Amino acid sequence: MTGPVSPTKKNNRSRNSNSRQSELRYLAVGRVVKAHGLKGELSMVVMTDFPERFDTTEWLYLGDEFDADPYRLTSYRRHKSNLLLTLAEVTDRNQADALRGLLVQIPIEAAMPLPEGSYYLYQLMGLEVISTDDESLGVIGDIIETGANDVYVVKGKKDILIPNISDVVQSVDLEKKQMIVNILDGLI
Repeated sequence: MTGPVSPTKKNNRSRNSNSRQSELRYLAVGRVVKAHGLKGELSMVVMTDFPERFDTTEWLYLGDEFDADPYRLTSYRRHKSNLLLTLAEVTDRNQADALRGLLVQIPIEAAMPLPEGSYYLYQLMGLEVISTDDESLGVIGDIIETGANDVYVVKGKKDILIPNISDVVQSVDLEKKQMIVNILDGLI
């Protein structure tokens, strides 16, 4: 692939912690922002490029990337820029309020296939970054999502910020767990 990496929207990455499971189990598709009405509907900010997935999704998982509880999705509808979710196990406003701030997720196995040259953010975490001069620069330790393009934080001898632009990111090989980058003058 030449050109920038095209990840899907937001928050589909893992932040490892020693006290947690290190393998990502879920992908965030939204975040509960508030209860809606008295019957337990949840207002969710959409964090997926594929909101149509809710037409065929039966189970959602609320929690974080490593630990979440299953909820049966009985219906959903659009409300302004959010989605309103009705979950079988949530029947009143108090129950809905208790879920505020949680990620709404799907199992990683249920992720929508992406077009060639596009990657979920979690797939880029931990990739070794190698310059076109065959120098190992470190591994991707974080991704900063800016309005214009993502920026990869490469952890190595020193932290390096690599912009996800076509002049810099030359290729991504998930099987080899490598990203090849062209270091422009002034980048390091």
